[in-house]
Amino acid sequence: MEINHIYPQIFLQGVDQQTLGNSVIIDVREQHEWDYYHMEEAKLIPMGQIPHRMGELPEDADIYLVCAHGVRSLRVAEFLKENGFDRVINVDGGMAAIAMFRGVQYD
Repeated sequence: MEINHIYPQIFLQGVDQQTLGNSVIIDVREQHEWDYYHMEEAKLIPMGQIPHRMGELPEDADIYLVCAHGVRSLRVAEFLKENGFDRVINVDGGMAAIAMFRGVQYD
């Protein structure tokens, strides 16, 4: 199964220039990670809650997935693809890479 990926700098350009359309950004980290640093544009749905909260995800829009370093979000992308969501995109490097490109200390 092929999962779509996006480089963090390209993702951030899309966010900053508002060219991601009607897409959603889902942060699959835990609450304490979110509290430390997060993107205002994202919605928090921790990885373990995804199976119970799939009804909150659009089936007709791109879903960008982020976590700390891109590993959990990749697993969530695979799970969503297996469950009929075709428009999932993993943000490579996760919030660590996003923070780096935004000049924020993370980790």
